[in-house]
Amino acid sequence: MNFEQRHKDLVDQGKKLYERKSDVMRLWQEIAENFYPERADFTATRNVGGDFAGGLDTSYPILARRDLGNAFGAMLRPPSKEWFHIRTKRQEAEDEAARKWLEMAERVQRRAMYDRESGFVRATKEGDHDFAAFGQCAISVEVAESPISGPILLHRCWHLRDMWWCEDSHGRISTTYRKWKPEARELAAYFPGKVHDNVTKLIKDDPYATVEVWHIVMASTNYELPGRNGRKLPFASIYLDVENQWVLEEVSLWNGVYVIPRWQTAPGSPYAFSPATVAALPDARLIQAMWYTLLTASEYAAEPALIGVQDAIKGPIEAFPGGFTPVDAQYDERLGEVLRPLDRGGKDAIPIGLEMVKEVRLMIAEAFYLNRLVMPPPRDRMTAYEAAQRIEEFVRQALPLFEPMESDYNGALCELDFGLLMRAGAFGPPSAMPESLSGQDVEFRFESPLREATDRIKAQVFMEAKGLLAEAAPLDPLAVQMVDIRAGLRDALHAVRTPAEWMRDEEQMAAIDAQAAQAKQAEELLAKVSQGAQVAQQIGAAGKALAPVPQLAARTAEPAVA
Repeated sequence: MNFEQRHKDLVDQGKKLYERKSDVMRLWQEIAENFYPERADFTATRNVGGDFAGGLDTSYPILARRDLGNAFGAMLRPPSKEWFHIRTKRQEAEDEAARKWLEMAERVQRRAMYDRESGFVRATKEGDHDFAAFGQCAISVEVAESPISGPILLHRCWHLRDMWWCEDSHGRISTTYRKWKPEARELAAYFPGKVHDNVTKLIKDDPYATVEVWHIVMASTNYELPGRNGRKLPFASIYLDVENQWVLEEVSLWNGVYVIPRWQTAPGSPYAFSPATVAALPDARLIQAMWYTLLTASEYAAEPALIGVQDAIKGPIEAFPGGFTPVDAQYDERLGEVLRPLDRGGKDAIPIGLEMVKEVRLMIAEAFYLNRLVMPPPRDRMTAYEAAQRIEEFVRQALPLFEPMESDYNGALCELDFGLLMRAGAFGPPSAMPESLSGQDVEFRFESPLREATDRIKAQVFMEAKGLLAEAAPLDPLAVQMVDIRAGLRDALHAVRTPAEWMRDEEQMAAIDAQAAQAKQAEELLAKVSQGAQVAQQIGAAGKALAPVPQLAARTAEPAVA
């Protein structure tokens, strides 16, 4: 379909938004050149076969970014661990049937996300490093048709160079643009029978030629799709062939397709920044200059420049090993050596320079939170209070790092995947869902070192409460009743990650209490019966002792008179 006025307006608005991004692109280019040279093609053309880090003298800033990017996936999305759990926002309303259905949904979603064709691992790996370097990333999630295994969840990470967006009055991303340059044959396969005639001609003449396509996703309240008189879905998705002014697709969607987590935002800008690279960029520039200076000083120290008396030297100076430089025999060496090294103080400057480089490395490591990713090692003979304080300190330091990723990154991805799978029927028919889940909103809880450290505080608190109760019991035996020991112990066991299979629920504990009460009653009854039997036995023994008295009376009595 040819462009109409609304499509031309979308392109004009997109060009204006893209122009506002020019300053950010220059900043991203400099950040990439220092920390992420593989992505250093925001404002420059990158040669795929070129040396990405050819202009750098040290790789330490790149290694710091690499370690932080790898830490995101290793700590927040470990593949060997069930790192997300589906729960309702009103967990007190969950019954056993609801929990079983949610656990089934977890397993189905985990299989779909980690399917080899879904691209989840690759997309999040690229996204983690974009997030570490630039403070944001852009990942799309769609249901696609695989020629091998049928419908799949497709995850793709897009270059921030080709993405731009704007916010609404609530600070949420309302409109997203993506520039896409697929090959002509790929575009025809993605939109069969919908491409422009020029693209069809390209497939015959030059199938690998690229075509500029824009994908626009925006709130349906800001864009009126033609012929939509029924229920309006929350988002509108538009694919435009900008080169040929051709509409490839206009559809209404339940979701916004793109997940764009933002680390730290600044007022007035829809684009975020990485506090790690903002803090480390001056040090990255400095350490490159310092290493260049140290390399130059080392060259002078190893091969110093030579100063010679011109008229006294006969022939070229051979400074290489085994070389011979002839000197005029009549030269008076009291005037100084014919050849002497030029001492520029390089040997003395090298140790000072190395110490300075060491300090700059420490600053870069601190900027990238590398000294805060590990729990402080415990000291010998630590009290429960000291251990709790160290855990709280770790939580305070790591909170700025993990908090935005859990909610805006992992949470948004999992919610989008769950919605797509739910509407695709991956969890079974809606009739199979328990009634207790009807109308409930789900949320995702994630396993991370931050949450683990936070939960372990409960275990430390329980140990402290136990110690206080032990101290108070000799003074007031009834004081121990102030604390519900079972409730505290249950929370402490959950905090130390006790497997659920090992735990008994409240109903089972109530049954155990009832059995214990019955056993106690039976024991008390048995004790009473045993006591009664002892009394009866004693009475019987006394009766036997008195039995000979009447018999003797009978024998000694006078016979009765007939």
